Amino acid sequence: MSEQDKKLESVSSDKKDAKKAKDKKPGFFARVKRWFKDLKGELKKVTWPTVKDVVKNVGVVILCVLIVGVFIWAFDWLARAVISALMDLFG
Repeated sequence: MSEQDKKLESVSSDKKDAKKAKDKKPGFFARVKRWFKDLKGELKKVTWPTVKDVVKNVGVVILCVLIVGVFIWAFDWLARAVISALMDLFG
């Protein structure tokens, strides 16, 4: 067997071994353990908000809800007045 044939055989057997290793996946508990390990690592990267930030954001949300509520109330009142006027006019 020539040197080139040995190299080709070596490369093809390496590809087969890599494919076998790729096809075989770890067991259920190993995957769960890996998932929790990755989860812990990701949670360490999170920048958690301070109490001041949370209070400020809650205030903004409440203010926005109140503003939208006022607009909806005003539109509802206006629509009711228009419909009532039309009913009185044509009714």
